[in-house]
Amino acid sequence: MSPNERRSPLLPLRNEAYRRIWLASISSNLGGLIQGVGAAWMMASISTSENMVALVQASNTGPIMLLSLIAGAIADSFDRRRVMIAAQLFMILVSALLTLFALLDLITPWALLAFTFLIGCGTALNNPSWQASVGDIVPRGDLPAAVSLNSMGFNITRSVGPAIGGMIVAAAGAAAAFAVNTLSYFAIIYALIRWRPNIPKNPLPREQLGSAIAAGLRYVAMSPNLGKVLFRGFVFGLTATAILSLLPIVARDQLIGGPLTFGGLLGAFGLGAIFGAFANQRARELLSSEDIVRAAFAGFAVAAGVTGISTSIWITALALMVAGACWVLALSLFNTVVQLSTPRWVVGRALSLYQTATFGGMATGSWLWGSVAENYGSGQALVASSLLMMVGVFIGLFLPMPAFATLDLDPLNRFNEPSLRLDIRPRSGPIVIHVDFEIADEDVPEFLRVMVERRRIRLRDGARNWALMRDLENPDIWTETYHVPTWVDYVRHNQRRTKADAEITDRLLELHRGDRPPKVHRMIERQAIPPADDVFHQPHIDHH
Repeated sequence: MSPNERRSPLLPLRNEAYRRIWLASISSNLGGLIQGVGAAWMMASISTSENMVALVQASNTGPIMLLSLIAGAIADSFDRRRVMIAAQLFMILVSALLTLFALLDLITPWALLAFTFLIGCGTALNNPSWQASVGDIVPRGDLPAAVSLNSMGFNITRSVGPAIGGMIVAAAGAAAAFAVNTLSYFAIIYALIRWRPNIPKNPLPREQLGSAIAAGLRYVAMSPNLGKVLFRGFVFGLTATAILSLLPIVARDQLIGGPLTFGGLLGAFGLGAIFGAFANQRARELLSSEDIVRAAFAGFAVAAGVTGISTSIWITALALMVAGACWVLALSLFNTVVQLSTPRWVVGRALSLYQTATFGGMATGSWLWGSVAENYGSGQALVASSLLMMVGVFIGLFLPMPAFATLDLDPLNRFNEPSLRLDIRPRSGPIVIHVDFEIADEDVPEFLRVMVERRRIRLRDGARNWALMRDLENPDIWTETYHVPTWVDYVRHNQRRTKADAEITDRLLELHRGDRPPKVHRMIERQAIPPADDVFHQPHIDHH
């Protein structure tokens, strides 16, 4: 394969499974966008409240903020293909009910928000499994291109879907748009049924949902680079959602248009997003991740300001094309950095936390800018969002985006479960680990520096009560100690080590001066008194 082929943004489409699901997702996304136009325009028709119109966007993105972490734990713990099929079936049911209610003229503003919220719940369940599955379908080297293609596919539909939705709503009403969305799910369900992923089975028992969620939170909390991405994603979602939330009002009031105008404006946004997806690869070659994010913030800020003051449909459409390109450049970069910075065992949870942050920003922004528009007008709300988005440009001075990851996050596979003389069960515990190192005085500063990173890795992968101790009688002996709840947690902890982590382990082995490798003591904690007596009882004293 030539270098030019490797750089092609279309390379992942050579993968049959990815191509089939990608094409089916275009059909599903098209239906979703048509439904979105119908819901937004129906709300604008049955309610005079700008805030209610903006809440349509919030009701669709809010569930992603609320449920993504649970969905991410499910994506990492269960068969992702089955999770996605279940999510699609749920959305078919909700969309069919929405269609029926619309046909029977039973839709009220709050009922419409309830239906869009439920569809958002299905999306929240589906998204982490789909995003994490991309890494199961394509090789790691093709992952950035596959993420960009996902954005491109969605925005291909965004460029035509809203316009089609506008025509359907204008010709047959919102119920027809809801019916089209209901039918659109069948293609993706068929593609998922055909897909047969070859994923190695984990011999360890499945983590409980609460433990899996805690492990995902702990991993992200102990990964500073991921924290930066999540914060920038939240700020971008908070400010950028003003355009998408208020666009129906812009089309109706500023441009004096109808559903066709609204659909055309969303189409312009989608066309810009397609350009942004094609430019993504070249931008990564020429610019740092921080440069791309700053450019996306600045470009979107200008586009929001122009949209807020323009009364020309053509000027507004050009501004929305810029906004669409910046939207894809930022969000696909955030997604790619998260995936390339996260090992496969926790990628669903990391992506769900990213989506929680980004869509949480969007849901909050939808309410915020809707409230501003309610009191001061949509134009002033868009200008205010533009000014706040410029703040996002300067955040990089304090929290710069991490560079594009080149770490090898495949499992290290150095750990062999030891044979034990004591007969314990997988759930036996707590387990206490001591690792003894012999370190020369002149190597102590370097040893302590390496141990700082060792501590982060241990805690990130599930260790508790980590400590480093020095022997008072033999100061050359240093002992690393930590706890895990059960034996199976200890095995899982060691299996989470990646090839990128091997550098720290290898450096510690170089610093160790003993004739043998560092001694590992694996112990199970036990009480010295029977559990029934594990309380200190005060002797009874008669004071009389």
